[in-house]
Amino acid sequence: MPEKSPAAFIDSLRPAGSKRSSKRDRIVDVFLRQEGHLTADDLVDLIRKEDTRISRATVYRTLAWMEAAGIARKVDFGEGRFRYEHSYRHPRHFHLICKSCNQSTEFLSSDIEQLLEEVAEARSFTVSHAVVQLYGTCEACKTGRPAARQASTEALFARDALRIAIATERSGREFYTRAAAITRDARARAIFERLSTDEDDHLERLERRYTQLLEAEPDLEQQPPFLFFKGAANGLFSAGVDALRSVTSDKDALMLGIKCERGSHRFFKRYGEKFEDSEGKRIFLEFADEEREHLELLIREYRNLTRRDRGRPEATT
Repeated sequence: MPEKSPAAFIDSLRPAGSKRSSKRDRIVDVFLRQEGHLTADDLVDLIRKEDTRISRATVYRTLAWMEAAGIARKVDFGEGRFRYEHSYRHPRHFHLICKSCNQSTEFLSSDIEQLLEEVAEARSFTVSHAVVQLYGTCEACKTGRPAARQASTEALFARDALRIAIATERSGREFYTRAAAITRDARARAIFERLSTDEDDHLERLERRYTQLLEAEPDLEQQPPFLFFKGAANGLFSAGVDALRSVTSDKDALMLGIKCERGSHRFFKRYGEKFEDSEGKRIFLEFADEEREHLELLIREYRNLTRRDRGRPEATT
């Protein structure tokens, strides 16, 4: 998936019929270059360093326009004033807010996302946006030690997306290696062996990508998690590896592989499509495409094995 430039991102979110404005585009450009959470006055100060002709009122109007367009998200940290964060390459997330120092950190949880969706669906409620904020005391304030530098949300998201993909590939490799060892049908066994090799290749590519990410940001490894996906932490094929122990037929092994690949494809596609444009989003959607290809291969082989068992000719497509 090609990466959108800031200008393309702005244009993609511009409301229908909205006219271009050089002042507004300058404000949006400055806003998108910032990390963290800005107040309106923070943005005014930044703008005036670049162009003193832009008024405070213009900045305020542009912030309201950005919020309506989905470029900016308004957050309330209980300070008596709103702050804003941008959506460019910045996934939707939740906040931990320290009441002592007013600093915030970010996280995303599939469990919270799912619960919010279940509640809304049960009430036939259409959600326009969701805000989850946890208030308390951060580690730095509790211990008196200086807070460590916080990596960008995008970098943390990419790191955790790669970790989940790597864990899934490792569990997938183990699944297909074991499935090949217990499969009697030569064609089905060859499919499992092929998929095991594919997982090896994908794993090598993902690990190389992970190493490159850490080389660019060496302290990223020590940062706390951003993504919380309990079911994916040990790899989405882990349950399938355990279930193989009770499999008694080649068709059951193929069906179990189909179940695992379908679950993995849906997981990465579902959450990848939820995120705004970012490296983490691309990792999820690329992985979803790979899992879809594996799923289609397994389904074809399951159907062919069924035809062979019945003495029928195999499908050619």
